[in-house]
Amino acid sequence: MSDIVVAKRYAKALFEVAKEKNIISQVEEELKSVASAIRDNADLQMFLNHPNIGTTVKTDLLKQIFEGNVSEPVWNTLLVLIDKGRQSILSALVSDYVKVANEALGQASAIVYSAFVLTDAQQAEIASHFSKVTGKTIRVSSVVEPKLLGGVQVRIGDRLYDGSLAGKLDRLAKALV
Repeated sequence: MSDIVVAKRYAKALFEVAKEKNIISQVEEELKSVASAIRDNADLQMFLNHPNIGTTVKTDLLKQIFEGNVSEPVWNTLLVLIDKGRQSILSALVSDYVKVANEALGQASAIVYSAFVLTDAQQAEIASHFSKVTGKTIRVSSVVEPKLLGGVQVRIGDRLYDGSLAGKLDRLAKALV
């Protein structure tokens, strides 16, 4: 079975447990921090992916790092991933969990690219506008992208809403040709 399918199944199972315990958002944040901690530490990554290191040694190290710092569902998921040799799917599991949680809660994550840092009021205005467009509660995270010149690009899932000056100039150039 492909890693993509497995990650989706793990994400759905973890979501069901989190929903049952009413800790959906907490689990999401914990998963993101665990994945980030592992991704940002090359030595830890190599250690966890090394085929000659036993699962007991790997779980003992993870216990020192994460046990007590994450909820029981997240901890148990980490143990299952290590036990099954599927620690490499953690990043995919995180993104699939976020998708499942957002869908179930009627939320969507928006990445807003702008030429400058957005204020909280501007982010709230963007979230409000796109909530009306999508019919979902929008969670905004912003990224500064100087090449946009002005305006914003908003990515929600697979859709890109381009209101940037660079995008408008590109569309104008294509229309003139």
